[in-house]
Amino acid sequence: DAKGNMITVCFIENIDPVGVHTGDSFCSAPMLTISEEVQKKLQDQAYRIVDAIEVIGGTNVQFAHDPISGRVVVIEINPRTSRSSALASKATGFPIALISAMLASGLTLDEIPCGKYGTLDKYVPDGDYIVLKFARWAFEKFKGVEDKLGTQMRAVGEVMSIGKTYKEAFQKAIRSLEKSRYGLGHVKDFDQKSKKELLTMLATPSSERYFIMYEALRKGASVEEINKLTKVKDYFIEQMKELVEEEEKLVAAYHGQVPADADLKQAKLDGFSDKYLSQILGVSEEAIRTRRTELGVVEGWEGVHVSSTEDSAYYYSSYHIKDESPVDNSKQKVMILGGGPNRIGQGIEFDYCCVHAAKALRKLGFSTIIVNCNPETVSTDYDTSDKLYFEPLTLEDVLAIYEKEQPVGVIAQFGGQTPLNLAADLKKYGVNILGTTPEAIDLAEDRDQFREMMEKLEIPMPEAGMAVNVEEALETAHRIGYPVMVRPSYVLGGRGMEVVYDDEALTFYMQQAVGVTPDRPILIDRFLHHATECEADAISDGEHVFVPSVMEHIELAGIHSGDSACIIPPRGLTEEQIETLKDYTRKIAKELHVVGLMNMQYAIEDGKVFVIEANPRASRTVPLVSKVCGINMVQIATDIVTLPYTGRKSPVPELKEKKFAHYGVKEAVFPFNMFPEVDPVLGPEMRSTGEVLGLSTDFGDAFFKAEEATKTKLPTSGCVLISVNDRDKAEVVDVARGFYQLGFEIMATGRTCDLIEQAGIPALKVCKLNEGRPNILDKITNDQIQLIVNTPRGKKGTTDDSYIRKAAIKNRIPYITTMAAAKATVEGIRSAKRDGKLPVQSLQEFHASIIDK
Repeated sequence: DAKGNMITVCFIENIDPVGVHTGDSFCSAPMLTISEEVQKKLQDQAYRIVDAIEVIGGTNVQFAHDPISGRVVVIEINPRTSRSSALASKATGFPIALISAMLASGLTLDEIPCGKYGTLDKYVPDGDYIVLKFARWAFEKFKGVEDKLGTQMRAVGEVMSIGKTYKEAFQKAIRSLEKSRYGLGHVKDFDQKSKKELLTMLATPSSERYFIMYEALRKGASVEEINKLTKVKDYFIEQMKELVEEEEKLVAAYHGQVPADADLKQAKLDGFSDKYLSQILGVSEEAIRTRRTELGVVEGWEGVHVSSTEDSAYYYSSYHIKDESPVDNSKQKVMILGGGPNRIGQGIEFDYCCVHAAKALRKLGFSTIIVNCNPETVSTDYDTSDKLYFEPLTLEDVLAIYEKEQPVGVIAQFGGQTPLNLAADLKKYGVNILGTTPEAIDLAEDRDQFREMMEKLEIPMPEAGMAVNVEEALETAHRIGYPVMVRPSYVLGGRGMEVVYDDEALTFYMQQAVGVTPDRPILIDRFLHHATECEADAISDGEHVFVPSVMEHIELAGIHSGDSACIIPPRGLTEEQIETLKDYTRKIAKELHVVGLMNMQYAIEDGKVFVIEANPRASRTVPLVSKVCGINMVQIATDIVTLPYTGRKSPVPELKEKKFAHYGVKEAVFPFNMFPEVDPVLGPEMRSTGEVLGLSTDFGDAFFKAEEATKTKLPTSGCVLISVNDRDKAEVVDVARGFYQLGFEIMATGRTCDLIEQAGIPALKVCKLNEGRPNILDKITNDQIQLIVNTPRGKKGTTDDSYIRKAAIKNRIPYITTMAAAKATVEGIRSAKRDGKLPVQSLQEFHASIIDK
């Protein structure tokens, strides 16, 4: 603070050694293998650095410590809040950002009261629990990526777990990841590999490192062998070895039955989940739960005190403690299930929904409970809800909290796929799921039932079929007609989805597909050619349905909706098409008896609207529609799902169609700079890790702002390189003319260049990589290209011209991989050149200009 008072909030130990980025490293708070003496030394050095820099507020100092020589080196200092500030805050209950703001405004630590320490200058980190952070990666989303960890951070999210022992917290962290892993063993095919193969894999740090280590220990690898390869300290490997030995004993003694009482109790103390025990022993999860409950082996909860407050706390569970945490039954309670770790396809949007739901419930007079395990979110702030449980989102953990708190119901539709996967099981155990029923959600995900429903409503869907082998796939594709969209039926969220154009590509896809069985077929849909993709979010009370606006995607169908730029309100659709989209959405929401929120995805081919899919829950687009349209969708949906308990009237019939004087353009943000070996091309598999929004009364301005917000500032002059595939040749002249009229110099390859010149537009022909020098790479390296338009050439082109796109990322040159985005870019640059400095307006000013239709 301004007086020079200093306190240490938290000591964090990275379990992975130096060389693995701290954002990717498994880590613990407090430090578990660093002596008091070394910790004092680190603290002293940190204080001297902070003193010299004259920091006021929070600082993060990173050190390297050599356990053999004892040498300490400072790696870096961040005199600000950092990624680890969120973790440190949640691990200790010390709100670093809040206190930093107080100190910045002139308060000092000895003036800030705290229920536990008197004043904050007396604070010391003294929790008697262990906190672990484990990262969540998305390597499976990137074709050709090497699963390798190093100095470039690659994680897209993280989980935090709290337990009384390292083993308990470790196993809790694993089941928090939501990768259908409830323990450390039997992941992928690691248990089929030999000790030698596993040790070879351990030589390179990867996202699967600890799961490989577990199987290596099972195969007889020694602590020393693993330490030598990984430089993970003996203590952590020994803890894991004890878990392996315990698991092996349980399986040997009790396969096919519930363990003896003492062994079952010990397994629970060591963090083995009910689900994992059921998997390794071949018994039902229910049998494990029933027996341990009879024995009184149940979770207890303990509070983490929030510094600078009188008695605020949030709660974690452990099988090591007797439950003495208070329960307040003075008001009706509602429990909100959070979204778990951020990952591609499920990010901060669902946190937005959970936080707004908590705010809305408070206004309605309910007491709120949030369950989540993601330290990066606002939902895991102690004051977002009346009671926060920092717990994994699994049946075992959620059910225990439900039984303790007895809320009137649970909201599962705001946390993305995570709570939905739990909803049916929770309902089976008597949990009241508020809003849309789990059955309606299942119906929307069951392709056959959903198609029947569409036929009944006379709403068209693209032709489709299923296949288990190559012959069936070819037969289906020939019936439907190429191109077709293929994807596995057994994975959610567009994983493994591809567009194939011929028999050869389809045969290759089917041969590569893993885990295909008659009840887990490959789904094949007709790929809608040159179709405009659209989305509609709806609010429904089961009877009345309101659609605030329709979203039009800039990229055509075939690009994942989460990766496509999109416009609200739409500008390329006719009034009739917009009305059709709204009408279909209302009919489907009513037929599904949606209570709360729903998202619909459509494609318009040759003027005809086709339904792609229905998601009867909050979707990624809820914050976007809410902010552009000036409507708090989550608040209204929360009001609807609690109507049986408030006796209020449904707000939906009162909602009115609006007219907007502005456009909102959403643009996706991609992590391709972290994956230099990956071709940064868009397709049906989602790869973006975030998004931005540009707002303006002019579409071009809004698009330009959105691009700038993604750190891709579009140039307003210079040279544009154009190289497109044969399918896009028809539109290339229009795009080139647009850039030429804006004063850009045109550089193009081969036949693309010939077409542009034939249309009377001057263009300079440039060599491809294998056609001589100077080639495209030379021009990029010499800063002779300011913008790139390059659409990939299907199967061949992915290897053929990916070097252009990779070079664009490396040299930070804006690049475009679809013709639709190229046209929007021309419009954006035209607006920016015309308007000069873009106008600035607050969100409130944009909302004030919205009027009733």
